[in-house]
Amino acid sequence: MTFDLVVATVDRVDELDRLLDSLEAQTHRNFRVLVADQNDDERIAPVLAAHPALEVERVRAPRGLSRARNAAVPRLRADAVAFPDDDCIYPPDLLERVAERLAGLDGVTGREPWWTKGAAMLTRENLWNRAISFTIFLKREVVERVGAFDERLGLPSSSGEEIDYLIRALDSGARIAYDPGIVVEHPRKDVDPAAVGARDGESIGYLLRKHRYGPGVVAGMLVRPAAGMLIEPRRARFHAATMRGRLRGYTR
Repeated sequence: MTFDLVVATVDRVDELDRLLDSLEAQTHRNFRVLVADQNDDERIAPVLAAHPALEVERVRAPRGLSRARNAAVPRLRADAVAFPDDDCIYPPDLLERVAERLAGLDGVTGREPWWTKGAAMLTRENLWNRAISFTIFLKREVVERVGAFDERLGLPSSSGEEIDYLIRALDSGARIAYDPGIVVEHPRKDVDPAAVGARDGESIGYLLRKHRYGPGVVAGMLVRPAAGMLIEPRRARFHAATMRGRLRGYTR
């Protein structure tokens, strides 16, 4: 099985170098790296040149995560596609294990180390905490069927573009498994929880409306942060911002 790894990058140099180091160490060697470069300068050129063992194609891309990925999507040719962040780390056997798991499936998602360990087939209802972009692997025919990322979503201004993509994949009939044995390392950043809650909440609200989720699901998504304010008073600002964001996204 061949892989195209679409890496959208901006500003980061050392982090991208570490990712490429981890790709050089992969036991499964049949892959290509499509670097969607959002920088206005040549800062990553020395990094790419330092990894001659990798097959790398650099694609100039506009700023914005979804827009950058969309710049690379027309160039896909491999059997399977992944979207590693420019600051994540692939364990050495990751692609080998994913290639095995993709037999009989249209896609597989993994986890960050602290996520739920319960395996499941993805559905529209359970995917919310079983998918993040740098742990998603899809057969190319699924990507061709789903098409471009929604450019109204995606950092730096919003999130949830990968959830939107998976919902569209599931709606197209794709069979995608959440495999907690597939773990991708990613740094935990020092951020304002309330700001993240508001941003992510608004994206979730938008997705609930866009994909016409029923009133039961919508109500549950609003009740959870409300309950969180009572259960976790120390994180009340985060939960309140999340609830306001979901309401704003659903009604915008």
